[in-house]
Amino acid sequence: MGKMTAYASFDEYLEAQSPKNQVIIRALRRFVKRIAPKLSEAVKWGNGCWIGSNGPVAYVYSDTEYVQFGFFHGSALRDPKELLEGKGQYVRHIKVRNRSAIDERAFAALLRQAARSR
Repeated sequence: MGKMTAYASFDEYLEAQSPKNQVIIRALRRFVKRIAPKLSEAVKWGNGCWIGSNGPVAYVYSDTEYVQFGFFHGSALRDPKELLEGKGQYVRHIKVRNRSAIDERAFAALLRQAARSR
């Protein structure tokens, strides 16, 4: 397993991603700031994260083909549109392949639930 890249800030993490993924991450960043302004930005486990008063809430992971917009306790979220993927005990994510794939209404419902629980 390779060594995880350490980033000093969310901005540094963002700048290290591909141009295509930077567009998606910037859009998600604006979205999170608008929907859950009390969450703080950080870099955890080599990824951009949003942290609530009780711990990590959401993250972005940059893959070559998409950006994961994930939730640390996603398995506990109500997901009527069945957007969330993942089989782990807790974490779930949505693969965002372009900025227009951000379903603001559905993503906001998930983010609000996640932020309330953390």
